[in-house]
Amino acid sequence: MLVDRKGVAPVAHAHVSALPDLVSGDELLLVNDAKVVPARLIGRKASGGRVEFLVLESSADDPTLVRAMGRASKGIKAGTAVQIAPGVAVEVVHSLGDGLYDLRLPGGEGEPWSFLDAHGELPLPPYIARPEGPTEADAERYQTVFASQPGSVAAPTAGLHFTEPLVAALRARGCQLLPVTLHVGPGTFLPVRTERLADHRMHRERYAIPEATAQAIAEARRDGRPVLAVGTTVVRAVESAADASGAVRPGEGSTDIFIRPGYTFRVVDQLLTNFHLPGSTLLMLVAAFARLETVRAAYRTAVADGYRFFSYGDGMLLR
Repeated sequence: MLVDRKGVAPVAHAHVSALPDLVSGDELLLVNDAKVVPARLIGRKASGGRVEFLVLESSADDPTLVRAMGRASKGIKAGTAVQIAPGVAVEVVHSLGDGLYDLRLPGGEGEPWSFLDAHGELPLPPYIARPEGPTEADAERYQTVFASQPGSVAAPTAGLHFTEPLVAALRARGCQLLPVTLHVGPGTFLPVRTERLADHRMHRERYAIPEATAQAIAEARRDGRPVLAVGTTVVRAVESAADASGAVRPGEGSTDIFIRPGYTFRVVDQLLTNFHLPGSTLLMLVAAFARLETVRAAYRTAVADGYRFFSYGDGMLLR
C-alpha cells in the first residue's frame, strides 16, 4: 500500500495489514457492503444464436422484471425467448436501445437474486481469464468481508484488502467502521471518450445510506474526526447523499455523479483506494481528491516500484 499525505513528500510504503498503526484511532471508516451477484446469464435463442445478458437491477414493483445489458451476434428483439438452461428461459420484454433490455424471469423462481444464484454466473472482470467459467474460489475471493447487500455486478475492490482480523484490529484501535451500499454497475468502468469531461455521462447506480451511518458521519464532522472512505464507491455514495452543508441524508437513491478535478468534497477527508487505469472516471475521482500532480507522482512511484493494478491489485491511502 502506498501512503501519501496529499503531496507531502516522501510517500511511504506499507502493507494494508499495518493500517491500524497508520490511523490516529478516531477515524470513521465507511465501507461498501454491496454483494456481487452472479449477474451474467448466458443462453441461446431459438435460432441457436448465443446471447449474453448482464443483469443490472430489478424492478421495485415486479420481482420477475429486471434490466440488463445484452449482446448477441444479431439484434435481440422484444418478445425473444432466450433459453438459459434446459426448460428455463427468459423473455425480452423491451429493447431500450444502447444495449439495454427489460427481461422477464420465469414465474415461480422467487426474487431475482434466487434466480441468478441458480442460473447465473459471477461477472468476473474480463482480464481474469476463466475458460471454463468462474470457480468456487472466485465466488469467495471476489467478495469483500463486508458483503451483505446483493445487487452489485462488480466488487468494491478497495474492500477486498480487508480481513476479519484487520477489522477487529481497527475497532480495537478506536476506529468506527460503518457500512454504506453502492451497487457497482458497468458504467463505473467505462472510459471517458468525450473530448470534454463535462460531456461524459455516467450510468446510474443505486445506493443506500443507513440511518446509523448518517448519524455517525454527522457526529464525526461535529467532533472534527476524519471520515475515511474505503473505496471510490463509498465516496460516490456519501457525496451523492450530502447536501450543500455536508449533511448526509439516510435512505435509498440512485446517482450518476461524476467526480472530477474541481469538485469540492463535502464529506470525505481520507481515501483508501486501488490503483485505476488511465482514462477511467475512478482515476479522475482520485485526482479530484488529491490533486492531479499528487496523483501523477504517486502513480509514477507505484509503476517504478512494481505495484499491481486491477481488482486484486495494491492500494493507496490518501490523507
